[in-house]
Amino acid sequence: MDISCYEHDQGFVLSRFQEGDFDYLDSASEVVETEFFRFIGAKKILQDIAETYPSPRKKHDVPTWLYMASNISMRLHGVHSFNAYPYVIRCGGMLNAFGPEIGHKVKHPETGDITLSCAGFNEKNDYDRQTPCDQDYLRKFSLDTDAQRLMGWFNGDVSKMFKLHKAFDAEGIFSGDASYLFVPDNPAYEGSVRMLFDENDHPIEAKSLAGMDPRQAARCRWRRCYKMVSLLHTDQKHSFFMRAAMRIVPGNENECPILYDLVDEFVASVGKGIIKRLILDRGFIDGAKIGYCKLTHDIDILMPLKKNMDLYKDALGLLKSPDTKFLEVAKPAPRPIAPARLAQAPENIRRREAKRQETLAKQKAEEPAPAPEKTLVKSEAAGIAGFTSFDACPVALNVIINRETYADGRQDIWMLLDTKPLENPHDPLERREEYHLRTDIEEGHRQLKCFWDLTKFTSRAFSLVVNQVIFVALTYNLLQLHLKRKGREELNRRTLPRIYNQLLPNDSFVIIYCQNRFALFTTSEYTEILLTLPKQSQDKILARTRRLKRELAAEFRSPRPP
Repeated sequence: MDISCYEHDQGFVLSRFQEGDFDYLDSASEVVETEFFRFIGAKKILQDIAETYPSPRKKHDVPTWLYMASNISMRLHGVHSFNAYPYVIRCGGMLNAFGPEIGHKVKHPETGDITLSCAGFNEKNDYDRQTPCDQDYLRKFSLDTDAQRLMGWFNGDVSKMFKLHKAFDAEGIFSGDASYLFVPDNPAYEGSVRMLFDENDHPIEAKSLAGMDPRQAARCRWRRCYKMVSLLHTDQKHSFFMRAAMRIVPGNENECPILYDLVDEFVASVGKGIIKRLILDRGFIDGAKIGYCKLTHDIDILMPLKKNMDLYKDALGLLKSPDTKFLEVAKPAPRPIAPARLAQAPENIRRREAKRQETLAKQKAEEPAPAPEKTLVKSEAAGIAGFTSFDACPVALNVIINRETYADGRQDIWMLLDTKPLENPHDPLERREEYHLRTDIEEGHRQLKCFWDLTKFTSRAFSLVVNQVIFVALTYNLLQLHLKRKGREELNRRTLPRIYNQLLPNDSFVIIYCQNRFALFTTSEYTEILLTLPKQSQDKILARTRRLKRELAAEFRSPRPP
């Protein structure tokens, strides 16, 4: 069954309704979710990714696109348990996008409750359908989907779809990330491992506990986990944070070869030229892979150096060379305090805000001066090109030396490795600033983990763990693409609850369907339209409404008992 997505056409539906012609009437809520599904349906995004989905079934009683739409709707609502699917369908707006043929509201003949009536896709139910498909079907379909094939599908076919819809920015900035997904300490979590972590959730060796401070060692704990290795995409304006490729592995696997495999997999799917800049952490240092990315994929890599590397020591030896010229990093201008929104506020609120600002300024003036060893005086950067001392790397490398000077005279030095040529004197400053994009990418990653309940797994089966992570990432990407097309890129940096607060309407709407089109009217608008119609049109609408009422009343032939 193909997707039948209704088009918003206010003028056409109104003109037909004024002549007494319409297909169905309903109330509409959760318009943001409805618009989102109309977007991915009308753009054929849902159909495209459903056709390539690695289905575990040879025969499909339920269309794959509906399974995917249902799965995505659950992630939008922050729900991961399939038992909650009927609740999501009833309170959400997914069905409004696909029209009354998939599902519509009716009154239960025994309880009088307003529920859903869904036509379904087969004749296997003993009771009338109140959801488009059964929640147990969704769970079994997800459980039987091979986890490796699902990750390969997300990294390949889904990436092709995003390229087709121009979701990848022309700047081509990507980053690699490895993150731990913690689960309860239950060995039944398939593929998970138990590891020792310090108080900051960094893995440590058990033998290192003996040399640690007792208080610090007491804060270490054993935790069971997976590891999620991701290829992330953003732009200079930080207007989006996309997950381009992902892989879920046991927590003790080395993320370095996995990330470069993801890069190869992504380039094989979407072609060269999408990834232009790859910003990595020092944990991904691999000379052969760095050279391979540069020579084969034309990808320039920027990453910090380790202090025990020969390349670091060579650059340190050239630090005092007269050819090494440092440029001072301009101090960031203090962010101007936005004028309080008090112009239209009552007088007592303006006085209270003025007093608060005065108190804050006084407290800041009374704060003791920071210690000299913590007072940063100056930041500088210099670039040195043409290093070949990294034997494992087949290409010449450039080093950005960063020097921080503090009030007590102490200097800290850290360096960046870069395969991109240094072409002008200001390149070192630009590369330093470019590397700081990683912190913004980390913020987007934090949103995915914290505000989308990424690790709140309701099953211990590895296939369902991967299903949850992949569909949360897919939903996150699609929602960002939707907001970008609506011109609301600024919402991509906000949490999901905040997005809903900004976009969800407070009013109820009457939705009128007609010839695969729909229109939304407020209650007052609908009443005014109805009362100002000619008598002939009103009679047609009355007759059609009574016929719909009779059909709905007889629709539940075998309702599920209360």
